[in-house]
Amino acid sequence: MSAIKLYHFPLSGHAHRAQLMLSLLGLEPEISFVDLAKGAQKNAEFQALNTFGQVPVIDDNGTIIADSTAILVYLAKKYDTTGQWLPTDAEGAAQVQRWLSVASGQINNGPARARLITVFGAGFDPQDTIERAHAVLQIIEKHLTGRQFLAADHATIADVAAYTYIAHAPEGNVSLEPYPNVRAWLARVEGLKGFVPMPSTKAGLVV
Repeated sequence: MSAIKLYHFPLSGHAHRAQLMLSLLGLEPEISFVDLAKGAQKNAEFQALNTFGQVPVIDDNGTIIADSTAILVYLAKKYDTTGQWLPTDAEGAAQVQRWLSVASGQINNGPARARLITVFGAGFDPQDTIERAHAVLQIIEKHLTGRQFLAADHATIADVAAYTYIAHAPEGNVSLEPYPNVRAWLARVEGLKGFVPMPSTKAGLVV
């Protein structure tokens, strides 16, 4: 069986989610670099894979899945033999979905957007974005009181979805210093077998 192909850009947090999930499942994809800086995501070949022109995309032996959250769900459903990453019971699945929504909503509009400003020069309002980032981090900090992970007593795809942009929030001038529970959770994710980091940049706060 041929390897899964991952269309990837190293500094994309969304692409890192897919890369991290693949690694946590012990899968070794073929990496196809998509040069976002040169607009490779806009060419016809890539648009045929994802009409939204975004990474990541995976090609699993002809099954094409775009969008990082969809990829996490797909990989967990197809390749997780433990049942850990995406619970099948109603409440467990709902708790995971809640945090997938937070990752796509408040985390994307806060820590991820703050990093877009400093790393990629995006034209969002820095003060408003940093305030949004701290608002969601305060909620997550409280939620993690007495908890090891976001949605269950073990790691799930919710933690994978939320990890990258929170871990790299300082690159967007969002300090994690006020959030000991968040920092402890990040360390637990980083301690998982198969964890792979996303490259850091020199943008933002020096940590």
